[in-house]
Amino acid sequence: MNILLTISLALKSLLANKMRAFLTILGIIIGVAGIIMIVSVGNGAESLIVNQIKSVGSNLIGILPGGREEGEPPAAAFGIVITTLKSEDIKELKEIPHVTAVAGYTKSVIQVLYRNKKVESTVTGTFAEYPEVEDAKVANGRFFNDMDENSVSKVAVLGYKVKQDLFGDSNPVGENIKIQNETFKVIGFMEERGASGFSNNDTLVFIPLKTMQKIILGTNHISMGRVKVDDAANMDEAVYNVTRILRTRHNIDNPKDDDFTVASQEQGLAILTSVTGSIKIMLTAIAAIALIVGGIGIMNVMFIAVTERTREIGLRKALGAKRKDILKQFLVEAVSITALGGIIGILLGAGFSALIAIVIQYLGYKWDLIVTPDSIIIAAGVIVGIGIVFGYSPAKKASLLSPIDALRYE
Repeated sequence: MNILLTISLALKSLLANKMRAFLTILGIIIGVAGIIMIVSVGNGAESLIVNQIKSVGSNLIGILPGGREEGEPPAAAFGIVITTLKSEDIKELKEIPHVTAVAGYTKSVIQVLYRNKKVESTVTGTFAEYPEVEDAKVANGRFFNDMDENSVSKVAVLGYKVKQDLFGDSNPVGENIKIQNETFKVIGFMEERGASGFSNNDTLVFIPLKTMQKIILGTNHISMGRVKVDDAANMDEAVYNVTRILRTRHNIDNPKDDDFTVASQEQGLAILTSVTGSIKIMLTAIAAIALIVGGIGIMNVMFIAVTERTREIGLRKALGAKRKDILKQFLVEAVSITALGGIIGILLGAGFSALIAIVIQYLGYKWDLIVTPDSIIIAAGVIVGIGIVFGYSPAKKASLLSPIDALRYE
């Protein structure tokens, strides 16, 4: 039988019962769309991380509290609070050769108020060297200095969006704002920077680290530190010296007992991309379950089709159709049904991936839409494989029917 005619008959049989057809291919649609979206979102997340590395430069060393297993991120990377890192640890790193600036950080999402206006912001306690470490610039006024930090001054520097939300086009320098019922004097605001990684720099409010610890949070630890190196060529030496000094300060002799994690931007990128890769594999496996469920649905429908068309099979065999012709007919039908669901799934997956990218880009993040040909080719191969695997048993059953028994079937 002509392949195109077989496909046409398969689609007509499928559309004869639209609800059954929809339920038959629903699992395939969900599974394929899920795989396309997971791969696209995973690639987008990786592009976000790469764009962050490019935006802050390749000559930064990141320090997080808590140790880690080889190739794995520290627990602090997942938001777990670990108190082993202190601001004094980071300040001592300034004396390392090739280090030009250091900054410690501790953050909390807090409402910031000005008169009758309020905005939710990530209030960031940090060092006076933050602008140098992050290559950030003050648009108006000034950033706080060491004297402000040492005296626990209640001064604040606003991110660009926070300034716009609270003050519009007015100059906020010299005005007072409220942070957690404490009055802070605005001494400057930052130039617009946009998002880097998973945070938006323009929604931050900066205050001295000691002020954040003593007045806002009541803690004495920091959530992370960053060290700026004069040249990327000196990164390995700087990482070694940072690790050595922190081990000395924390009285650690065995590297396995490290209660901190030190990584260059490239090392951090490698760790994070390995994590996103693992997450992609896990989520793809979950989406594959939907494909298996869809394949079982197709197998059931094909068994029903064999039963409903038993007399047709008997008539075809009586007219000379061979066993392989019947087998091929039902296999082609199974693959055709699966392909229809797969095509819809690919289109929906690509469409939702584009929608996700547009929304994230609208929020100010550097997220690339990446729907790779590889993911589509893999999805297409999986579709054909499912059609053959789950369609073979019903097709074999049809091909083995006796012509006489089939013609007698009521």
